[in-house]
Amino acid sequence: MSNLYNQAKKNIKKTWILIASFLIFVIFLGWLFSYLLQNSFILWIAVVFAIFQSFLSYWYSDKIVLSITKAKPIQKKENPQLYQLVENLAKKANLPTPKIYIIDDEQPNAFATGRDQNHASIALTRGLLEKLEKEELEGVISHELAHIGNKDMLLQTMVVTLVGFVAILSNFFLRIAFWGGLKRDEREGNGILILLGLIAAILAPLTATLIQLAISRKREFLADATGALLTKNPEGLARALEKISRDNSLSKVSNPSVAHLFFICPFKGKKAESWFLKLFMTHPPIEERIKALRKISI
Repeated sequence: MSNLYNQAKKNIKKTWILIASFLIFVIFLGWLFSYLLQNSFILWIAVVFAIFQSFLSYWYSDKIVLSITKAKPIQKKENPQLYQLVENLAKKANLPTPKIYIIDDEQPNAFATGRDQNHASIALTRGLLEKLEKEELEGVISHELAHIGNKDMLLQTMVVTLVGFVAILSNFFLRIAFWGGLKRDEREGNGILILLGLIAAILAPLTATLIQLAISRKREFLADATGALLTKNPEGLARALEKISRDNSLSKVSNPSVAHLFFICPFKGKKAESWFLKLFMTHPPIEERIKALRKISI
């Protein structure tokens, strides 16, 4: 049990270090662009856009995601065994029972969405229900409930807002810089600094996205650990990961914009062996997740 708690605490600490670094990066970027343009108006415009984007994401992202994936709600009478399984696990997690959706897709997968635990939903593919044994299915559902309990949807909304803020800010700066927004005497007096500003504007969105992906990967490890604690059966979740990773079914409903929400990345492809390729992954390598789960002692 102590190993599980230590791993969970370690992942939480790493997440908040990444978020703190992200905030420092955004503040520095805003200061740099405002200083170079000698006008804070661009910063306020970016803030307004980011807040508006955050509002839409917080209140409507679940409906958008469920629509994109063609998830359909089911009633208790349609699948009482599944409902009882989710209800029991939610009760153990001290969470309200989320709404349950089914995605008509052969690939075994799942995701959780919603702005908080009182407005949460979990979506499971038909392939997941057909191909997993009960203990494995419990592991996947517990993982998704862990995302709800850990407030990962709210965290992702905040991170997406910061990424959008960086993109808007960088775009404004590049447009103003290239369309004569920087006066000639300013360019001559701060040539090196302006060059650094242009480089930052080009690389900032990429950097922000990499931080977002790193946070997403850390939360997956945390959800695995929390889900294992909930079922007291890390082996069930590990076996689910093994079985799903061996499944060659291609998803017919997945979209790159929501790939990070799924239990595993819905897009099958070559394994990312190098550290560089791993930077662009929405999920940790499955082998690393299985290895971490099998180190857990409960």
